[in-house]
Amino acid sequence: MNPTHTPLIQALQQCGLIAILRGVQPHEVVAIGHALYDAGFRAIEVPLNSPEPLASIRALRDALPADCLVGAGTVLTPQACADVAAAGGQVIVMPHSDPTVIRAAKAVGMACAPGVATLTEAFAALAAGADVLKLFPAEALAPAVLKAWRAVLRPPVALLPVGGITPDNLAPYAAAGASGFGLGSALYRPGDSAEQVARNAAAFVQAWRHAYPPSAV
Repeated sequence: MNPTHTPLIQALQQCGLIAILRGVQPHEVVAIGHALYDAGFRAIEVPLNSPEPLASIRALRDALPADCLVGAGTVLTPQACADVAAAGGQVIVMPHSDPTVIRAAKAVGMACAPGVATLTEAFAALAAGADVLKLFPAEALAPAVLKAWRAVLRPPVALLPVGGITPDNLAPYAAAGASGFGLGSALYRPGDSAEQVARNAAAFVQAWRHAYPPSAV
């Protein structure tokens, strides 16, 4: 399959922002998911260290349009990949780059975004089948590092900084070659209302569109 035409890459081309809903609860997740979708997001992640994460993943998948991908974050084991797939998840996001987890995600038909912090990890993750690379933590991987990586990790390899990304610091990463971003506490904190998430999401989408005008995406 052409890596530029996978569902995850297509979603990121629509909007290169992945919502990370760490701590979200099933009773509130659908309203938050709709707020994100209406703002333009097309990828949402529920970390597995959230309350009842599989229930939230199922609720999102049942409620949102098909062009919005739903997945799990903080996936640490191959068994977790199977559990997420059974809940309707389509994307596995990892803090690390264990090849056994990457291969397990691919074996059940899901996209996989492992976390990498070195070029050695990056190339090993790609060899194991990673669809995109999560640069984590972005606080330790400045835009200058990303620019250096881009000398050897050329498009269509997608690089997504995650960790500490805000509407105000997104642009330097975009200029250095980021393909998208994972957004955590600056987008959603446990207890935030759907209305608050909608406001945060709008600020991020505005920053994204400014950094990636239509002619450049």
